[in-house]
Amino acid sequence: MMKLNAIDRQILERVADLHDIPQGAYNIRKDGAAIGKSVTANIDIIGKEDKPGIDVIIKPGTKDESVHIPVILSQSGMIDTVYNTFHIGKDSDVYIVAGCGIHNSGENKSEHSGIHEFYVGKGARMKYVENHYGQGSGKRTLNPKTYIEVEEDGIVEIEMIQIKGVDYTKRDTKVKLHKNAKLIVVERLLTDRNQEAHSIIDVELTGEDSTAQIISRSVAKDSSKQVFNLNLIGLNRCRGHIECDSIIMDTADVRSIPEITARHSEAELIHEAAIGRIASEQLLKLETLGFTEEEAEEIILEGFLK
Repeated sequence: MMKLNAIDRQILERVADLHDIPQGAYNIRKDGAAIGKSVTANIDIIGKEDKPGIDVIIKPGTKDESVHIPVILSQSGMIDTVYNTFHIGKDSDVYIVAGCGIHNSGENKSEHSGIHEFYVGKGARMKYVENHYGQGSGKRTLNPKTYIEVEEDGIVEIEMIQIKGVDYTKRDTKVKLHKNAKLIVVERLLTDRNQEAHSIIDVELTGEDSTAQIISRSVAKDSSKQVFNLNLIGLNRCRGHIECDSIIMDTADVRSIPEITARHSEAELIHEAAIGRIASEQLLKLETLGFTEEEAEEIILEGFLK
């Protein structure tokens, strides 16, 4: 932590809600290199030998522990790729926070690609939070790829948040659910100016009585573009639901493509998608309370993205 300056600390707060050295296990990466690491009796972090990245090993039965793996990019022109693998032991219950913040004040593009694999053991529970943030005048690109496999009776909750400062992102998430496994995904996204965001989520419900829920909320401002490809594939008796809602403003462009595929007679899958503007009555109500139009918009958007 001694190598962190004020900007680094600000980014850590944004992407990992860290104000100081975190409790529990952590691995902090800055400009392509690890600058801080801690393990616990139940959680080990091992550097990969063949490529940049880490293996996180969580012992079976581990309860109420956390892992923080934030990434900071502060050099203009930095292109960083990292490969992280997580093994979540049987019957464990853990909280994992990942995220990348880019500060780019130069002329060259800065880009981070996080390739994450999660193997969630039988009866285990994992909450995974991934935050993206950018600042500075230079171009900032984030392209995460995530693969998650959930064994029998496992539960996974995912929060994917990108609210400010990312010029281009392509987020690719694939999940495979075994018997009685459960998945909840909540995505929150805001783009403005000429930013562009692509979100791809594919979930295979392979196991009997597996369930999945995907909730996506987005706001597109100015001339930004958003594309959502959300897909549930039912391969057994299962239940799945996609809910994708977007607010469009100015001259933005939003495409929402929810898809459901049933390959079993007892697969129950539903998708919903809606794109629209802020309702005028909502603005009017807040304006009558003394807020300006701009303040009213911000209050509505903040509530929508919570």
